[in-house]
Amino acid sequence: MTAASGFLRSASPRLRHGLTLVALITLGTELASCGSINDKLSAGMGDYVPQWAGGLPADAPPRPGTPQYDAWMRENERRRHMPAVEREKLEQAEKAARQNGAPK
Repeated sequence: MTAASGFLRSASPRLRHGLTLVALITLGTELASCGSINDKLSAGMGDYVPQWAGGLPADAPPRPGTPQYDAWMRENERRRHMPAVEREKLEQAEKAARQNGAPK
């Protein structure tokens, strides 16, 4: 028997309930704070996880609010107005370039 368990057994029920309440409140607040920290960190840390470990795929669009996102949206809009035949040729050329290992 440890000293702590001996103390709790000899303490009054009111003190034991008070200590239990303090312990539960402490654990609850710690759990809640971990959840909010992870929410903020996960948005940024997800970009650094390798694709093989479940990270973003290579063809994932950039994050909104960045200059790369604005350029990506302009390119999508330009392609949307392109005739279907030209768009298909462009997509086939990009697919062949990706297969050959050339950058976009």
